[in-house]
Amino acid sequence: MTQRLNYFQQSPELSRKLGELGELLHKTTLEAPIRELVEIRASQINGCAFCVDMHVKMAKLHGERELRLHHVAIWRESPLFSPRERAALAWAEVLTRLPADGVPDDLYEHVLEHYSAQELSDLTFLVGLINSWNRLSVAFRSVPGSLDRLFGLDKANLE
Repeated sequence: MTQRLNYFQQSPELSRKLGELGELLHKTTLEAPIRELVEIRASQINGCAFCVDMHVKMAKLHGERELRLHHVAIWRESPLFSPRERAALAWAEVLTRLPADGVPDDLYEHVLEHYSAQELSDLTFLVGLINSWNRLSVAFRSVPGSLDRLFGLDKANLE
């Protein structure tokens, strides 16, 4: 894969603002494992190789078990995820795919059983953010692993 252009270089202020939003999301009450699972799942759906690669490595560095990382794609069938994680993954999927008739009420109510209104708002911003990064990386063909050293992801020992 050859990168088309480097959007960080072409739009540095906009890229920095997305990064700042990500930093703010790390300060919310959303647990790091849930954030990583959501980022991986949305990236899988969007076919964003760069972001799947990055977030798998980040999750590994944060102590995520490898089997759970393999099971993100099959989370509905896997016994490895908590009800709270499942709700977040379902929310990420519906917002990433956005059905023509919108988000179903039953899913919204189900997610609210596991998240406060504030957490659900934060989770929704997280899904929006990763979808933005996915669209940039897919459009411009960001090369998986190309920023590993910069972000310290080479320490994940996943090659």
